[in-house]
Parts: sequence; structure tokens; C-alpha cells
Amino acid sequence: MAKMTLLEIVQDILNDLESDEVNSINDTVEALEVAQIVKTTYNNIIDGRHWPHLYELFQFTALSDTDTPNYLQIPTTITNIEWVKYNKRTSTDTKDKFAVVDYLEPFDFMALCEARDSSAATIQVVVDPASSVGLNILNNRAPQYYTSFDDEYIVFDSFDSAVDTTVSQAKSSGKGRRTPVFTIADTFTADLPSQCFSYLLNEAKATAFVILKQSANAKAEQHSISQRRRMGGDAWKIKKGISVPSYGRK
Repeated sequence: MAKMTLLEIVQDILNDLESDEVNSINDTVEALEVAQIVKTTYNNIIDGRHWPHLYELFQFTALSDTDTPNYLQIPTTITNIEWVKYNKRTSTDTKDKFAVVDYLEPFDFMALCEARDSSAATIQVVVDPASSVGLNILNNRAPQYYTSFDDEYIVFDSFDSAVDTTVSQAKSSGKGRRTPVFTIADTFTADLPSQCFSYLLNEAKATAFVILKQSANAKAEQHSISQRRRMGGDAWKIKKGISVPSYGRK
């Protein structure tokens, strides 16, 4: 099914509800109510599975603060991080060396830092701004590990002061899930794969009948259930989300 604008979805639902025709979702109160139902339905669909099209590459936001030289901020649009990489190129390297930075749970990250000698020349004691807890951070090598204490910033265990005074946005990269935004506007198109619009339409239509008509639309519910089962694989363009188990070691 081709992608549909919000107005087209609302018009389709209003037609089945035998309601007044509209040229804009702002034409009637009922059209706005249907648009809100579509938005709620969309949010439920998005929250219901890991949509591959929502995962993307991104860079972290630099703080450029020498008091917290090992901190980067997670973009507000990112809700889940799959992996983090950093350019570990040294002052003597002739090319970039992007490599994965391993994640540690906060408890294990703290244990790593606490085991270090805070008086060593290669250690900079960085005070966590939120808690005022000191962290023993290596200042002579690129980040090896990271954690997050608040889901807003990532904290590295080290940085190379011979290369940069703080960790750099340009040298960071990650892959994570972004948060889609739904806008109540005629021309808005929901952020879904085209093959999933039938599901959005029929799920919203079934909900609208229950809320606005206090009755069920059996056909829309039937289509919705069928499309929900198929979506597990259809949401993926490159690799399938559902596969037959091999019962062997991967």
C-alpha cells in the first residue's frame, strides 16, 4: 500500500463512519478526533516493536568542557543506543582508527575507576556534575569503556590529552533508535514503511468505530489482525524480522 497523508487516512475513516466529508482535518470536530485517534494508534504501533527504519547513525554532542573532558551528551532524539565508536587515532598515527568503545554497567565502571591511583600523573579526577562523585579518568589514551549514570550523558573511562583537551563530537559515532514525531497536519505522513500503512489505517479505523460509534467494525479488525501478524517480516527491507529457527549454534 502506498503511503498516505494524515488527511487521506482521516477522510477514509470518516467515509466508513458515514460522517461529513472534509477537505481538512480542521473542518470538523469529528475530523480532529479521528486525527487524534490516528496519532494514538501510530504511537502504540511504534512502541510495540523495534522498527528497523528508526535506527540510524549519529554523533554525540560535545560539551567542550575541560572539567568534564570525558563526557558527551546523547542527542535528545535518540532513545536507545546499540553501539558507540570513537576515533582512537594517536598523535603519531597517520590515519583514523575508529573502534568500538565497550559498555560497562555503572557499578562495573565505578569499580574500574576506583581501582586506579588518583595520584598518578596519568589520572585526572573528574567530578561528576550531578553527584559530585570523583572519577579517576586516564588522560593518556583514547576511550576504552563508557557508561551512563543518567541516560543523558555518556561517560568515558579515558581520553588522550596529547590529542584533544576533551573528547570530540567529530570523533564519536553511534547507532541508535530515534524518536519519531507525529504532527497533526493535513500533509503529515506517518514515519512508517509503506507496507505498514494498511495496518495503521485499519487499526485506527477499528478504534474510531469503538470510540465514536460505540460499535465494532469487524472487517477493519479482521484486516488489522492479519496485517499485524505479517508486519514482523514486512517491516524489514534488508533482513527479515522473523526467521525459522535453525536449532543450531549461531
